[in-house]
Amino acid sequence: MGEDWGSMGEDLRASGARRCSRHAKGQVAERTRGLTVAAAGHTPVHKGRLVTSHGAHAHQELVCDSRPTRRKVSWPSKYDLFGVQVSATTYDDLLDRVLDAATRRISGTVDHMPVHELVEAIGDTTLLRALNGFSVVAPDGQPVRWALNHFHGLELPDRIYGPEFMMRLCRQAADRGQGVYLYGGSPRALSRLKAALQAKLHRLSIVGCESPPYRDLTPEEDRDAVARINRSGARIVFLGLGSPKQEIFAHSHRHSIEAIQICVGAAFDFLSGEKKMAPKWMQDRGLEWLFRLLSEPRRLHRRYLHANTRFLWLVAGELWRRRMRSSPVARDER
Repeated sequence: MGEDWGSMGEDLRASGARRCSRHAKGQVAERTRGLTVAAAGHTPVHKGRLVTSHGAHAHQELVCDSRPTRRKVSWPSKYDLFGVQVSATTYDDLLDRVLDAATRRISGTVDHMPVHELVEAIGDTTLLRALNGFSVVAPDGQPVRWALNHFHGLELPDRIYGPEFMMRLCRQAADRGQGVYLYGGSPRALSRLKAALQAKLHRLSIVGCESPPYRDLTPEEDRDAVARINRSGARIVFLGLGSPKQEIFAHSHRHSIEAIQICVGAAFDFLSGEKKMAPKWMQDRGLEWLFRLLSEPRRLHRRYLHANTRFLWLVAGELWRRRMRSSPVARDER
């Protein structure tokens, strides 16, 4: 399967290079009634809902949320990927937007989406609804980025890897004096993560650390956790609860937590040294899943074998539908 991922990546990269498309940083965006709409004909949205059906009569329906808001931030445009709205952004672009929102004390939710989470969202309406309500759903997995580039004519130069983005954001937060809050992970991993961050970034203000129980919180515990986070004065909250728990938590607290919530998943374990990250050459080729599978086969084999196979079928199916729609017979029928 590693060869399948590699060959698919090469095909998608080559196809993307042949298309005359624009770089995500060069997109011209227009703000209209709380929407961020890409100027090149796509209809990705932040404030609204994009309902998509697949097949020969695929269509998109934009349902706008016109409720007035006092304070707004311009989030990256989103594009449909098998029903999931994924943001077209880069490291620098997303850093600028998150820091802008944090400085202005505007709440928001940011997710880093790998392949297995995208596949899970397609079959889980609760998770799908939550993710499509996020401010940003960044392409964490390389295959997610490849598919986004290929199907929407983008040229995103790299994925937005959760651990890497967390370190870059912590570095900027330290320089700006913005407090961060760490929520999730085991007590051991959280303690080691705090020590590792403070060793690298002496000026980083970690205003709170919390390892919640693995079970669901009671309503009282939930209210207390939100109160502690808000009292801390944190501008940025990193969530390391694992998927889909962290996405559900962030979405359900999008109005009550007065900070930017960023779902970073296994970044707590990686940056604390609890677990090893895949070598960069494997990450660049979309093979991080293989490294993690070999590291934890008993825990992860069902996740990756199911998710990767399902994702390949989704990509193949969409390629086939597009090929059929562009065939001479299909054009004659239209």
